[in-house]
Amino acid sequence: MSKDSKEKAAGPSHFPRGIFSAGVALQFLALFCLWLSGRIPFSPDEYSICSKSGSIYTVDETNPQVECISIRGSRISYTESFQELQERTRSRNPASRLQNWLMSRLFRSPIRISYIASDAIIVPGLADAHAHIMNNGFKMQLNLDSCKSLTEVIDGVKAYIQSHPDIHRNSSRWIEGGGWDQTKWLEKRFPTAADFDADPLLRGRPIALQRVDGHASWVSNRVLQIIGKLPADVEGGSIIRDSNGAPTGVFLDNAMSLIPAPEWTDEQMAVFFDTTMKVALSYGLTSIHDAGSSPMMIQFMKSYAETGKIPMRLYVMGHVSSDEYWGSQIPLLVNYGKHRRLTIRSVKLVADGALGSWGAALLEPYSDKSDTSGIMRSTPKAISDLVNQFWKDGWQVNIHCIGDRANHVVLDIFEDLIKVGNANITEWRPRIEHAQIMTVEDLERTGRLGIIASVQPTHATSDMWYAETRLGPNRIEGAYAYRTLLNGSQKHILPLGSDFPVEGVNPLLGFYAAVSRLSVDGTSPHGGGGWYSSEALTRAQVLKGMTLDAAYASFTEHEIGSLTPGKKADFVVLDRNIMRVPMEEILGTKVVVTVVDGKVAYGAMP
Repeated sequence: MSKDSKEKAAGPSHFPRGIFSAGVALQFLALFCLWLSGRIPFSPDEYSICSKSGSIYTVDETNPQVECISIRGSRISYTESFQELQERTRSRNPASRLQNWLMSRLFRSPIRISYIASDAIIVPGLADAHAHIMNNGFKMQLNLDSCKSLTEVIDGVKAYIQSHPDIHRNSSRWIEGGGWDQTKWLEKRFPTAADFDADPLLRGRPIALQRVDGHASWVSNRVLQIIGKLPADVEGGSIIRDSNGAPTGVFLDNAMSLIPAPEWTDEQMAVFFDTTMKVALSYGLTSIHDAGSSPMMIQFMKSYAETGKIPMRLYVMGHVSSDEYWGSQIPLLVNYGKHRRLTIRSVKLVADGALGSWGAALLEPYSDKSDTSGIMRSTPKAISDLVNQFWKDGWQVNIHCIGDRANHVVLDIFEDLIKVGNANITEWRPRIEHAQIMTVEDLERTGRLGIIASVQPTHATSDMWYAETRLGPNRIEGAYAYRTLLNGSQKHILPLGSDFPVEGVNPLLGFYAAVSRLSVDGTSPHGGGGWYSSEALTRAQVLKGMTLDAAYASFTEHEIGSLTPGKKADFVVLDRNIMRVPMEEILGTKVVVTVVDGKVAYGAMP
């Protein structure tokens, strides 16, 4: 660069010294007054991020793809083309070199613009509409998801003990974890307490391991000794027994409450919570609907919110395992805390168990276990009484329903409140969590009534290897029917989640499952075309389900869920275009940066 060029680039050094001194003062004062009055809408926390290929997917039907978004503070200020951005910044900023120099000194630069890579994209912050934050962190201490046999589970527990000297030395310490799934094992049977005792290192230790779905727990003989005398029956649950009537060590649903595992401490909850938050942000999640937090968990989150330790938006469903009304135990909080990121305005009820443990409540017996039709964890009357009282007290009601009987019972309750009680469906927004197995008539009724079906696409691809065996060829037609539910929805919404830690935290696992109906290795019982592919969703539908639909299900569609001017600046930069790349490349996508309230929460700006 020549000497002359350097002088020009340096700013106003070429102005006469006297004029410069007077001019600077006047210009500075004028610009500062204009900025204070709002006529120069610029601040040091304003920036723009652009895609030269126009790969910013807004999920805003009025402007679905743009080249640039601008952020001011915690909100989106503009969505526009690069040309519009340039024209806007030129028109609002002073034209002279002196004025631009002053702006750059006052605000560091007239405007900060970042560019994403040509093959990258920007999408709204991703939401998980059904997950379990604390349980995910808890499970990570001893995660058995990958075990393909009973032997591998035993080996995993042994490795855990050997890697924790304090536990190894103290045989009275409880060992807890989760993720086992007998449907993946060669044995294809429930485990027993005796399986632990077969190994000298495990014998005599209190061990409690939750099944992958959280609806069954497998305990050691030492735990059975601690429990002592067991009841003959458990309403809404089951104690698995052998041919002689002795407990085998597996407890289903409500019977799990008999296991006297130690309560979590605040220190443990901090580890569980922070572990999940860190992982979730790394996968592009900016919002999580926590599907069932106890009063103890809620108190912990409340204190975290007050001190600004919650890094994303949490929509928490309160839960207490009781048929007696428990609304007074849950605080009603909206946009609570230092950063206004905690909301508790809904409750979670549980109607039945899970398909994998034969606990989903069916209208007819299981096809592969004709002695049972599953478990209703509460009576229809008890559920109805709770739903009515929570509705009267202003709570959104979200109910876990897997089997067709559970779904039918809950739809009857909702329909009665809507038709007889005159419940306003738009104001109340009741949800069925999972909506997994329904009759064809109830699929239609869900949409007609305006009930929100909150579903988890990876459940379909996890269960597809045994679901038809459990249900038979007729019932399977109403199972995992995501496209049918979406098409029938009054407002055309279908919030999507993962149910982690039942499934993985990465929302792209659900994205891939929903559009492909394939397992991660590209297979299905129906081949490479996908399992019941007529129920697959389009990529645009899935992105909306993970953003704007989830926002609607949490009453925040006017604040988050799309990249729309005025909404919160929650967005994610992905390193490849999941809306266009071949299906098999979706799961290779990485998160470049996760932004919450306009600030980087994970990664780094391009």
